Amino acid sequence: MEIKIIKTPPEKMKTKPADESKLGFGKIFTDHMFTMKYKDGKGWYDAVIEPYHPLQLDPTAMCLHYGQEIFEGLKAYRGKKEEVYLFRPMENIKRMNVSAEKLCMPHMDEAVFFDALKKLVLLEKDWIPRGMGTSLYIRPTMISTEASLGVHPSTEYLFFIVVGPVGAYYANGFAPTKIYVTEEYTRTAPGGTGCIKSAGNYAVSLYASQIASNMGYTQVLWLDARENKYVEEVGTSNIFFVIGDELITPPLRGTILPGVTRNSVMKLASHLGVKVNERPLAMDEVIETIENGTLKEAFAAGTAAVISPVGQIYFREKEYLINEGKTGALSEKLYNEIMQIQYGIKEDPFDWRVQIA
Repeated sequence: MEIKIIKTPPEKMKTKPADESKLGFGKIFTDHMFTMKYKDGKGWYDAVIEPYHPLQLDPTAMCLHYGQEIFEGLKAYRGKKEEVYLFRPMENIKRMNVSAEKLCMPHMDEAVFFDALKKLVLLEKDWIPRGMGTSLYIRPTMISTEASLGVHPSTEYLFFIVVGPVGAYYANGFAPTKIYVTEEYTRTAPGGTGCIKSAGNYAVSLYASQIASNMGYTQVLWLDARENKYVEEVGTSNIFFVIGDELITPPLRGTILPGVTRNSVMKLASHLGVKVNERPLAMDEVIETIENGTLKEAFAAGTAAVISPVGQIYFREKEYLINEGKTGALSEKLYNEIMQIQYGIKEDPFDWRVQIA
């Protein structure tokens, strides 16, 4: 598919951030965006990179009423010699098509998706920051746009990609976080949409997250909906525990997201000689291993923050320190190894890094 490019006039270009230490996360966006439309019987059409602009939707656009909305998140990185890298982009593209299928939305041609993503990033490459830990965040999104109040899969869709420079996801950067475990609320249930990146998954997490935030905690650790017993996800990331000599993470059983960073952590840890075990892990076992000293460290893994060490857990009105509230050795090792691959600093034994400029 041909992608048309309409450039923003120079006089309307935005001012690029001067101080990379103040980028924050998800607050700044570039001069251009990609859009593409879909209609039943016609397929995808009007693929264009154009000036960044507000969307215009009918008040009855189905995404506003019935939640047919999916998205992805990935990043572009600037190397020391001005190279531009992506990290495992095809995994995000494939996962978005899985999300689309689950919500009865149309698949996208992977080659067209990647071509659009690459062209947009290269057009906006001057926005990619240079500091370690900074990047250009990429947000592909698909929404249903048919004007209708009947409950059915939409016949029309809009796919778009926006990008923007970001710094650390958390204000305190790579430092131990405090986690609140909820037994009262659940994020998803077996047979639901927990395994895809749909907007509804994040909406349902907000209430418990607000409770946690008001109590001084960074994220919520979700337990399974069936037994309210087993660890699943933490916030918007996958969770890992180092117990004894094993790195343990919950298995993919349809209720947690198959994270790209999760998969990268598991492969890299195995490559480093660490025993990796995907198995159900009860919250009671987590507490027991904290108390008997066999839980060495814990961390979350996701695109936004890469690795987030967990220094403290709140469960049943009691706080538990993990590794004396400090960042663990494996957490730090994995963080540094992944970052160095992403920025082209060291060899990539897995062919994860994709150079586009």
